Amino acid sequence: MKKIISYFIKYSVAVNVVILAFVIFGIIGILRMRSSFFPLIDSQIITISVAYPGAAPQEIEEGVILKIEDNLKGLVGIERVTSTSRENGGSVTVEIEQGEDINVILAEVKNAVDRVPSFPTGMEPLVVAKQEAIRQTISFAISGETLDLATLKQIARSIEYDLRAMDGISQIEITGFPEEEIEIAVRENDLLAYGLTFQEVAQAVSRANILTTGGNIKTETEDYLIRANNRAYYGKELTNLIVRANPDGSLIRLSDVAVIRDRFSETPNASYFNGNLAVNVEISNTNNEDLLPTAAKVKDYIEDFNKRYDAVQIDITSDSSIRLEQRTQLLVVNGAEGILLVLLFLSFFLNTRLAFWVAAGIPVAFLGMFIFAGGFGVTINVLSLFGMIIVIGILVDDGIVISENIYQHYEMGKTPIRAAIDGTMEVIPPIISAIIQRFWPFQLSCF
Repeated sequence: MKKIISYFIKYSVAVNVVILAFVIFGIIGILRMRSSFFPLIDSQIITISVAYPGAAPQEIEEGVILKIEDNLKGLVGIERVTSTSRENGGSVTVEIEQGEDINVILAEVKNAVDRVPSFPTGMEPLVVAKQEAIRQTISFAISGETLDLATLKQIARSIEYDLRAMDGISQIEITGFPEEEIEIAVRENDLLAYGLTFQEVAQAVSRANILTTGGNIKTETEDYLIRANNRAYYGKELTNLIVRANPDGSLIRLSDVAVIRDRFSETPNASYFNGNLAVNVEISNTNNEDLLPTAAKVKDYIEDFNKRYDAVQIDITSDSSIRLEQRTQLLVVNGAEGILLVLLFLSFFLNTRLAFWVAAGIPVAFLGMFIFAGGFGVTINVLSLFGMIIVIGILVDDGIVISENIYQHYEMGKTPIRAAIDGTMEVIPPIISAIIQRFWPFQLSCF
């Protein structure tokens, strides 16, 4: 270490080259660093989603969940398996052990699920996927004094399409309203008048409302894909559905015997903002997305939206970027204050040139850190910023100790180069010990 320090003290050009490299590559590192509220953690959870319309929880447990759990037993790398059974579906959550490759475990879980000999008839295909690690970025409420819930939902869907078109925004969740459904209210008198039964009407809706493929037809020149696409998503699309065709050619349509309308389910699910009905939109970030740019884009969109519309208003209810920006501002202010105080007091008590280089060491040290931070997966988050704020104090303290000791050796009559070498080497061991003690107090206390 003494040879390295002596070399850089004797040859100032090498020091200037290193400082210049730190400045250039450090700035590039800052521009490339992503931001997140907390440090990025890779997902360690695999989910298996089960959809079985019309099934009771016990049927799903016995016919699906238990079979999957039996095949998962014995797989290496799995820490815990939990499951939930409910009406019309269920889920299996697989937690993997720390250090295991989730992509390898995901492939093994899929193979284990495929080895299940049989599933109940009518169950939809299982979905086995890695649970993406997402973190809330910003959320807002859409409300209006005279708007009903259906209109608010339509506006929220339009806003969702606009936001998804922006680069870096992929995770959007809309809440605050029940599920939509198509209600078919059959009139008993009309059923009797046409000689129909309720079962005939239900079967007619089931047969006609389909979305399926029927294979393909190959010719010498072209291939034709056969596809039946007659699924209805709105009530008006079922109005002309044929329930029965009579021998005389007359047709009985669904609208002749039933009232068809779009409505929300009876499950109570509504939210209010400032006393008005509201729809909530929450935007989250994945590990590949940047929190601060995402929040800035959303806030710009909200500001423009509120300028264009009066009947509907968007209000931000939660913004994770505010605390992150405040912590960043605190770091910048602390760093500027530290540099200023070092320049002022060291210039007053020691030497102006010495004070300048001690103060310059603070930003140079941070720029050196930013060069390597991105490669180790470090992001700008509340914890890393807190650590940087602490490190500012350490850099200032250690810089003052080294500079004061160098100046003391210089006052003894040594040459500037010899004073710099001897003064630095004399305090290097205690400085390193102090740094270790700050970050590993438990290990040192064991001695």
